[in-house]
Amino acid sequence: MFKSIKYTEMSKEMLQQLPKGAFLTVKDGDKLNTMTIGWGSIGYMWNKPVFIAMVRYSRHTFDLIERAQNFTVSYPLNGQLKEALKFCGTKSGRDMDKIKECNLKLSPGNRVNTPIIEDCDLHFECKIIYKHPMDEQQLTKEIRDRAYPEGDYHMMYFGEILDVSVRE
Repeated sequence: MFKSIKYTEMSKEMLQQLPKGAFLTVKDGDKLNTMTIGWGSIGYMWNKPVFIAMVRYSRHTFDLIERAQNFTVSYPLNGQLKEALKFCGTKSGRDMDKIKECNLKLSPGNRVNTPIIEDCDLHFECKIIYKHPMDEQQLTKEIRDRAYPEGDYHMMYFGEILDVSVRE
């Protein structure tokens, strides 16, 4: 069972988990995919709480999120799903159904049509309100060399946080 909370209520826990991994899930029509993310940001922009997710152009999720209107981010805060995080961060949804392969359980979102990963403890439901491609010329050489040696940059998706839920 989950209860809705304010988006800032567990921001510390969310930010501590993010480098360890979270699931970004996207649904486009009947197509559904999840991927592991380790980068992102929460903030307040345009008088709205916002989560910024970054998706590389080469990812299968990119094709889906470009047509989607929303996404969810699910955080396993208690050390669970480590193998699923690893699997979903190294395999492509183009080749397989990662949700099925990892036996992840889904629950409907409260405010969006993209489901949450039920086995996680904290969930963000976001409506895409803006997207912006990275400008490689604006990155420092150190970041460009370390994070983008192959030139595989990210699109940044700004999602208005419509609901945050936590396991009771």
